[in-house]
Amino acid sequence: MITLNQIGKKLGKRVLFDDVNASFSSGNRYGLTGPNGAGKSTLLKIIVGLEEASSGTVSLPRKVGFLKQNIEDYNANSVRDVVIMGNDILWNAMTERDRLYGVEMTEAIGIRLGEIEEIIADEDGYSADSNAESLLDGMGIAQELYDRKMETIPMDLRFRALLCQALFGNPSALILDEPTNHLDLESIGWLEKFLFNYTGTLIVVSHDRHFLNAVTTHIADIDYETIIIYTGNYDEMLVAKTAVRERVEHENKAKEKKVAHLREFIARFSAGTRASQVQSRIREIDRLQPQELKKSNIQRPFIHFGPPEKASGKTVFKIKRLEQGYQDNVVISNFSCEISKGDKVGVIGANGLGKTTLLKTLAQVLPPKSGTCPPGHQVSIGYFPQNHEEAINKRQSISAFDWLKARQRGTYDQDIRGALGKMLFSKDEAFKAIKKLSGGETARLIFALLMLQNHNTLILDEPNNHLDLESVSALSLGLSRFTGTLLFATHDRDLIKSVATKLIVFSDAGPTFFPGTFEDYLAKHPLP
Repeated sequence: MITLNQIGKKLGKRVLFDDVNASFSSGNRYGLTGPNGAGKSTLLKIIVGLEEASSGTVSLPRKVGFLKQNIEDYNANSVRDVVIMGNDILWNAMTERDRLYGVEMTEAIGIRLGEIEEIIADEDGYSADSNAESLLDGMGIAQELYDRKMETIPMDLRFRALLCQALFGNPSALILDEPTNHLDLESIGWLEKFLFNYTGTLIVVSHDRHFLNAVTTHIADIDYETIIIYTGNYDEMLVAKTAVRERVEHENKAKEKKVAHLREFIARFSAGTRASQVQSRIREIDRLQPQELKKSNIQRPFIHFGPPEKASGKTVFKIKRLEQGYQDNVVISNFSCEISKGDKVGVIGANGLGKTTLLKTLAQVLPPKSGTCPPGHQVSIGYFPQNHEEAINKRQSISAFDWLKARQRGTYDQDIRGALGKMLFSKDEAFKAIKKLSGGETARLIFALLMLQNHNTLILDEPNNHLDLESVSALSLGLSRFTGTLLFATHDRDLIKSVATKLIVFSDAGPTFFPGTFEDYLAKHPLP
């Protein structure tokens, strides 16, 4: 069990949460929710001791697995060793054993080695390699990479290794911050099954609604400067939270109406002979004071791509025998398909197979090695890159407003402020320096630009990364209502299901075009 006792956290004058008392029980799986900036990651760091609370204490079980984000610190370690490091007691014992075997043997060292072997046995150390390999295999990391240095494998695989580290050693509690980042659909499915069968205490932050619904038994929602725990998954929490809020608001309105009648009685008879009745009405007013409702910190952006300035021709992309890759690494070979006006094409598949490469080629960022994929008649392309730095230089000191104005010359200031406001850059936030923007704020700024440009074709590469659940929901609605042509890559199954009408599916054999929805595809090709 994890227990929070009167936990509070302030950032300057801003209160994230105050006097929080909560218990996270063994056998339950908690989704920690709240908008970007609400304090989810901060709370996780407080729980595992990486950050101090402003007040209060935390009680933890002996062994806690935590998904770390400091990937660079493990560059010199092998992938297998990184996973085993998830058990500090075991790893320290194995490291000391290796060191002692390198020095001259004495009686004291022999006794210590015996003690170390007992620790290793107690921690199931003799099965450490096979247990680590089982986790790595589930995460889709090939066996030939197990003994490679972390710095020599792709970044997404390094993140998966750190996820395996958090899961290693049968921890009594798991603390996972955005564990589905960098995972493909198959790896997410494996993780869901693993966590569903996990018997300890799980606290997880994720912007993947499908993942939260599949895994969680409870939702711990950060809002109103506190944490409220709801029974059920994310969708069930939304229903319960809305119902509670609406009930309190309804009760407050009824109380206000009754108080108004009582005040009218007091005003009419306060100077007359009905003094006792007036006093009882005054006491009744005190009793009926409406319950104070703190303002919710949840905000949803308004993502709306208006009608394109110009309509494209019927054929948006005619891809013929496309070959694409980097140097000698060909990731797309002999691929042909046709994208028509109004198509909404979800691009799915495992990482590293070429999804980003295809989208960059169609967005005219990369020239094809061979074959053709020219945009059709009057096609106007808006591109959202997976790496935001390709769209915005985050080292700039200019404000979000000035960055947007420089790219939309001739647009009225009020229209720019309007687009920023829809993306939650209200008042002074519109003049926040680019270099100080969070990942979610950077994504929303790129969306503000695309909304102003009114393209008839959008190419979006992992557009939901860094967005909170409210923003992903707004994005899904905006893309569903978009009247132009859309190609987008994502691992978010809800986003694919609600938006995509056709698919490009990447596998080891290369990309294939599927003329149907994600549900149609799963019916023919179920995920493992």
